[in-house]
Amino acid sequence: MACGIVSGTREGLAAARARGKVGGRPTVVDEKILNMARDLLPNPEHSITAIAKMLGVSPGTLYNHIPDLRELRAGRIPAQLGTDLR
Repeated sequence: MACGIVSGTREGLAAARARGKVGGRPTVVDEKILNMARDLLPNPEHSITAIAKMLGVSPGTLYNHIPDLRELRAGRIPAQLGTDLR
């Protein structure tokens, strides 16, 4: 019996996606907030908690959306940006 419920739920979700509906919790982070956070992170005067509070998000949100947060905080160039400048 559970198999019918699962398949019906999946069909319903697929139909909703086809209509352009997106499920899940809405995000509070946009590109503008991420850019402001990236600009503030290298400054040692502001803690991550203070930066998050200024931007109206939680510190965990910053960690989730900025994978290279620790490198930015240390003032290093993130590895994913590439250091090969030849």
